[in-house]
Amino acid sequence: MKCRCRWLINKNGNKKIKTKLEMETVTKTNKAVMNRFVEFINTASEKLAEELISPNAIFYVPGQPEPMRGPIGYLTIIKMMRSGFPDIQWSLEDIVVEGDKVAARFIMRGIHRGSFLGVPPTGKSIIVQAMNFYRLTDGQIVEEHGQPDFLGLLQQIGAAPTI
Repeated sequence: MKCRCRWLINKNGNKKIKTKLEMETVTKTNKAVMNRFVEFINTASEKLAEELISPNAIFYVPGQPEPMRGPIGYLTIIKMMRSGFPDIQWSLEDIVVEGDKVAARFIMRGIHRGSFLGVPPTGKSIIVQAMNFYRLTDGQIVEEHGQPDFLGLLQQIGAAPTI
């Protein structure tokens, strides 16, 4: 009998075989984590941050020389966005989950009511897409590569010319 198995890397960096049933369970769990993650980023709940984000998580943020780390690092990212867009909300538009990897497309919506990246408030609304890639382990996010459309955002608030 042929085993339909797949290798995953656990949090200690060790390879671990997953059966098809185990992979389906991991996929289902990771979809649920991502739905809770949307609740977290929309509320900036410290409780949800501790639940969903590994203390050892690494977040690669465009424009930051070093990655952000752990729940505090992610709360810092949200605080930076909320400083310019206090009402910002994210919606999860598309999600692809394969084992411990997640690709997610978000739309951010808000009104520019505070200084953002040195740009004074304009009162303009934004609708900006972001493509983010995650790795999850044991129901927590351990890595994110975030790719928000900062050029589109800056164009919408009048800080960059439209093409």
